[in-house]
Amino acid sequence: MTKADLQFLPISLNVTGKKILMVGGGKIATHKATIMKRFVDNVTVVAPEITSEIEALGFTLIRKEYEASDLDGSFLVYVVTDNHELNRQIKLDAEERGILTSVCDAPLLCDFVSPAIHKEGHITVSVGSNAQNVYQSVDIRNQIKELFENGTIQIRPL
Repeated sequence: MTKADLQFLPISLNVTGKKILMVGGGKIATHKATIMKRFVDNVTVVAPEITSEIEALGFTLIRKEYEASDLDGSFLVYVVTDNHELNRQIKLDAEERGILTSVCDAPLLCDFVSPAIHKEGHITVSVGSNAQNVYQSVDIRNQIKELFENGTIQIRPL
C-alpha cells in the first residue's frame, strides 16, 4: 500500500470521558497538544521529557519511557516521538488492543489523522487532505478562518 491508496473517513468522535494518550513530549507533541486542548482535557502524556508548554496545559503527565501497559484503558493514541522504531512498536501494541492510533508524519501507520481545524463557537470546520498534503489543508483552513474573521461567513441562529 502507498500513501496515495489511503482513504480516511472524515468523522467527529465523542471523546467525552475517554482516555486519550499522547506518547512524546517534544516540539511536535507540543503543537498537537495545544490543538487538542481546545477540545479535550482528558489527555495523558507519556515521555521522558515534556516541554513546559505541555506542562502548562494541565494534562496528566507521566515522565518515563513508554511501556505497552501505558496504553491500558486508552481510546485513542497520538504517537509523536522522533523515534521511528518506537513509533512502529507503539502502533503494533495499540493495534493488538484495538486502540485507534495516529502516528505523526507516518500516514501508512495511522488509523486516523487529524485535519486542519477552525473552531468558531460550537461550529468546527475541518479540512483534510486524506493524508496527502497537510500544508494545503492548513492553507485552506486559514482561508476559511479569514472568512469568519472578516464577517464574510457568519454563524446564523437557526
